[in-house]
Amino acid sequence: MNDDTTIDHVNTPGIVGSKYLNERQTLFLGYTLCVLVDLVVLNLFDEFWSVVVIDSFLISLLAACLLQLLLKVTLALEHRIADYFKSKEGKGAVTMRWVATWFVLFASKFIILGILDLVFGDQVLFGGIIPFFVVVFAILIAEQIITRISYRLSGD
Repeated sequence: MNDDTTIDHVNTPGIVGSKYLNERQTLFLGYTLCVLVDLVVLNLFDEFWSVVVIDSFLISLLAACLLQLLLKVTLALEHRIADYFKSKEGKGAVTMRWVATWFVLFASKFIILGILDLVFGDQVLFGGIIPFFVVVFAILIAEQIITRISYRLSGD
């Protein structure tokens, strides 16, 4: 690297073109990385836990894309609800914020599992809601680890 704001294109794998990434490029790279993390986690569970069955790599890639989309929609909804209750005053609003947040995050897993079943049928099986929760939490933990590593590498 030349300095903190430029990229040495000769020694940086995969970097071509402009020295700076705009917001759209950053979002694209972030979501691509999350889909790849989801893909790895899904395939590790498929490989090492008999209750998780995914028919092929292509199906796991498509499932990872759909799962990433559904998880982001869920988090956006959860944040909107939390923001609504944060604007209210009193202990009741705080309680409702926690209850609503928990409900959205919990109930959404059933909806996501149903959508995955509707789209992929027997090509993607999680063996029930508990294994699905385990897979989703593993995905979220893996994404957080990658995000934290990325932030630490920024030097900020």
